[in-house]
Amino acid sequence: MTKYGSFPGTRPRRLRTTPVMRRMVAETRLHPADLILPAFVREGVSEPVPIGSMPGVVQHTRDSLKKAAVEALEAGVSGIMLFGVPEDEKKDAVGTPGTDPDGILQVALRDVRAEVGDELLVMSDLCLDETTDHGHCGVLDDQGRVDNDATLERYAEMAQVQADAGAHVVGPSGMMDGQIGVIRDALDQIGREDVAIMAYTVKYASAFYGPFREAVGSSLRGDRKTYQQDPANARESLRELALDLEEGADMVMVKPAGPYLDILARVADASEVPVVAYQISGEYSMIEAAAEKGWIDRDRAILESLTGIKRAGAQNILTYWATEVARGLG
Repeated sequence: MTKYGSFPGTRPRRLRTTPVMRRMVAETRLHPADLILPAFVREGVSEPVPIGSMPGVVQHTRDSLKKAAVEALEAGVSGIMLFGVPEDEKKDAVGTPGTDPDGILQVALRDVRAEVGDELLVMSDLCLDETTDHGHCGVLDDQGRVDNDATLERYAEMAQVQADAGAHVVGPSGMMDGQIGVIRDALDQIGREDVAIMAYTVKYASAFYGPFREAVGSSLRGDRKTYQQDPANARESLRELALDLEEGADMVMVKPAGPYLDILARVADASEVPVVAYQISGEYSMIEAAAEKGWIDRDRAILESLTGIKRAGAQNILTYWATEVARGLG
């Protein structure tokens, strides 16, 4: 073959020749400090309970949760986000376990904070869905609809109780209008200006939450389409972002992560505070299931999915693989 001059003069493959070269020019890097571990703690169990739809993830006992927190800390993970699973008979229409100082989430917050102090960020899910007998994220009115403003009153109480229990960060996930402003005011009223709010700014009504419902023992009847966002919409995410920033959010989140990388990128471009993404249960379970069948390389798929989320603009990522991945990166 005749060679004409130096064609092709530009050869991008030169920067892909060896592992060291590829590592040196990598534009996106994962670090253990980028990661946050979501964890479930269940009331009334003496051993961790495996979650069938999330292989490798369990509903913790209080003791096993403390161990998981220490392992995350030692791996270099930045935080642990706690979800409480109360006994079914304690659930009621207003989610009383969510504001009971002795509710499972508050007890777990105290346990973990005593174990790790300030070395690991202790974060708490601030929502009613795990504690209500109807499974919705708020209080229902007499027609069975989620009452936004009555729910805000409950969120204010939850924020104060969670702060008292030791949460460094609260994560309001219910998608109620005005929730960030009400929670900020409630925290400031009790002198807890130091407690940060990680706003679930963008939360879509997604099919990928399925395994999570098992993980928290959800009692949901119906769906959450009147308060979570429509997957068809994008512009309203920026509207939600503007409102949350105005109300005092310290961090903002996009959830789910993988199916909404376009939204994540838009939010990251527009946000003046750190942006977090939640790689949710369905994203986790799909990779684990395909890997179990031998259809994909599990470890490569995990890292690729997380790299894609970071590349799209997430500064931090909630992922059920946090501790495992952090160990590998370390």
